[in-house]
Amino acid sequence: MRADDPDVIEIEGPPPLSHPAEVVIEALSPVVTPERRRRIQHVVSQRTDDLVVVLDSISDPHNSSAVLRSADAFGIQTVHVIVGRYGFRASRGVSKGTHRWLDVIRYETPQACARRLKDEGYAIYVAGMGADQDPEGLREQSRLAIVFGNEHHGVSPEMAELADGTFSIPMRGFVESLNVSVAAAITIQTLAAGTRAPLSEARQRALEARFLMNSAKNADQIIDEFIGND
Repeated sequence: MRADDPDVIEIEGPPPLSHPAEVVIEALSPVVTPERRRRIQHVVSQRTDDLVVVLDSISDPHNSSAVLRSADAFGIQTVHVIVGRYGFRASRGVSKGTHRWLDVIRYETPQACARRLKDEGYAIYVAGMGADQDPEGLREQSRLAIVFGNEHHGVSPEMAELADGTFSIPMRGFVESLNVSVAAAITIQTLAAGTRAPLSEARQRALEARFLMNSAKNADQIIDEFIGND
């Protein structure tokens, strides 16, 4: 997919909540259906920060979108992005709006990304051909960041040097590699299955507030009116 395709958008954010989570939840809960509120609460309860995805200079918006979609589908809340030459772009048609439900954190350099991950206690493993480790072997890592590189050049040398190890997906055919979005989907599903620590209570409430804002029309206006009538 071309980066200048009209379906392609730059991905950033999300912006921080403009009001405390409890205020947002109290103001917006009455304006969504009970079914929608329950769906939001269920999704939030299934999210984790113990497993995060890192995209190192992904260039194809189709691939970016597909990885975001997989992250949302399998309960990953945060995607760290080292922006490439063309920024970090996704396709509306492929992502189906999933970027609105995720925390997408952008970095200019691999060093900045790795430093933050290390400070937050993550072990960093990069995808690469011929690695000794497969995704199944990483399941015991309590806090894990999995890195996928550029479609043509793979993970940057800087990120590879800062990583704790590498992994690859076992294959039985003649092909030696998978499309990055396919590799990411297989790896995320493998590692997200089973026990992953849920988000903290405060983080869950903040996400519930944000998801309500994504679900309600004129959310800011409703919140302002709620505060004004309080």
